[in-house]
Amino acid sequence: MTEFTVTARGDRVAYDRRGSGPALIFIAGAGPFRAMDPVTTETATLAAERGITTLVYDRLGRGESPVEGRIDLDRELEAVAALLGVAGGRAVLCGHSSGCSIALAAAARGLPVAGLALWEAPLGPPDGGAREWAAEVDRLIEAGELDAALVHYMKDIPPEYLEYWRDSPEFPALVANAGSLRPDGESLAWAESAPLSELCAGIRVPVEALVGEETLPIMLSAADAIVAAIPGAVQKRMPGAQHEWQAAPMAAELAAFVTAAFGTAARDTATDAERGTAESAVPRQES
Repeated sequence: MTEFTVTARGDRVAYDRRGSGPALIFIAGAGPFRAMDPVTTETATLAAERGITTLVYDRLGRGESPVEGRIDLDRELEAVAALLGVAGGRAVLCGHSSGCSIALAAAARGLPVAGLALWEAPLGPPDGGAREWAAEVDRLIEAGELDAALVHYMKDIPPEYLEYWRDSPEFPALVANAGSLRPDGESLAWAESAPLSELCAGIRVPVEALVGEETLPIMLSAADAIVAAIPGAVQKRMPGAQHEWQAAPMAAELAAFVTAAFGTAARDTATDAERGTAESAVPRQES
């Protein structure tokens, strides 16, 4: 059943919650929302059966989370922050495609993230052109040319993918929701604004970069870059093709990752507490 939470600025965010235990929040990439993304819903359902809480939400400007005005990265991160509150104050984030750069930005800004599971992040190298590309998407949205904005957003995907989406019954909804693409473009431009190791220097949580067994070279390069940039990050190949994962194996992987991530956080907290106790017990010389 759909539930709602409200962000700091008053935006109402629709989400589905399943299961109990440590939490996982799914962050969609460009376009999809719950009603048109059965794979994520199935994945969340299966993962919740493995002892975790899953939250799948409609990003701002999509589905049951309509908003007025400009939707930028700051505003989307406020939605993520509200969902972290729903989750009990801390959660693993699972980003799909450009949802990965939003998840990375959330962690880099210090939101209470327990871990990052990043599925096929389309990250380019520093100064790879994302800033100019995102600016053009923004300009087209501002001009009301939503179809053109969506097509420009997808300009680097294989032509057959674009034709598939153009012929799909979901395309009109994707066009109507094109204003929600700004956080995607902004976060991807941020991810290219400096070396990823600098941008993610403050991230000290478990990270896994996941790619499908059949994928595009840019996804493999991005996964390599994430592993190189974030200490302890790992890369895994998973069943999946055409930028989509398979629900059952992904659910098993995510449930195990979330459980392990929260276990790591608990151990780190205990270690910090023990260190503090030990330090307080050290006699201090009077000056």
